Amino acid sequence: MKNLYAACLLFGVLLVGCATDKHATGSSEQEVRALLDRQAADWNAGNLQAFMQGYARSDSTRFASGSDILLGWQTVFDRYRRKYGDKQTMGKLTFSDVDVQMLGPESAFAFGRWHLTRQTTNTSGLYTLILRKTTAGWRIVHDHTASASPWPVTPASRIARRKVRTSLRNDARLC
Repeated sequence: MKNLYAACLLFGVLLVGCATDKHATGSSEQEVRALLDRQAADWNAGNLQAFMQGYARSDSTRFASGSDILLGWQTVFDRYRRKYGDKQTMGKLTFSDVDVQMLGPESAFAFGRWHLTRQTTNTSGLYTLILRKTTAGWRIVHDHTASASPWPVTPASRIARRKVRTSLRNDARLC
């Protein structure tokens, strides 16, 4: 009887422990997604300072794009200011196909597509982020962003993009 009671107690503790861990993981994933949503909103408001709050304010924060590798929060912020100095140049940022994977209780990996819509060109690409949970919340410590070729904004380019997306969707259905 004692062994049965101990086994039931152990099973209950394990069950609660697993449920709590799953909830914490789900909550952390939601927090990372909320950070990315907040960054897009700050970008679209033309507020680079607020956008940069999503990055760890550290000398070891890394940003890689093309052949450039930048180290340090301030260096990354300066790059963004040089490249996107005002709200019009910044355009409208959206993220899609966002995949967040928890690597541990205080680290996460995010992968997805970014899309930047501006008056003269639309650009897009892929990003891979490594995030850490800090006392200030989840922060990006490594950002590798790749750009695709910009699409000129014309009716023909919109039709071409639509055809490419449809083709990709059809190909995905075959898998």
